[in-house]
Amino acid sequence: VQLQASGGGLGQAGGSLRLFCAASGRTFSSYTMGWFRQAPGKEREFVATINRGSTTYYADSVKGRFTISRDNAKNMVYLQLDSLKPEDTGVYYCARSRLNTRAVMPQQYDAWGQGTLVTVSS
Repeated sequence: VQLQASGGGLGQAGGSLRLFCAASGRTFSSYTMGWFRQAPGKEREFVATINRGSTTYYADSVKGRFTISRDNAKNMVYLQLDSLKPEDTGVYYCARSRLNTRAVMPQQYDAWGQGTLVTVSS
């Protein structure tokens, strides 16, 4: 599978951005998909995940502000970022997991996109 993330850019605090992740392959609907982010000088951290049943789970830091969704017909997963904060700045990665579970660890994912940069100004 190949994952292509896009939609990053410059946002203002309190504003919104929408990230896109396009996946190749015919079995997209059977996978759990996730978003992670990595700020400069920090480790990659979990942001959100959606399993094949479209059950979602979020990191506490983004709960209520970010929304993950998927469109299996288009092989797409989305991350809506609202009420942006400067600490949301980082490179955002989409990833695929074969586990149908609450996958919050990078080790639970076996395919990664190239990342898209989100910069939030105060």
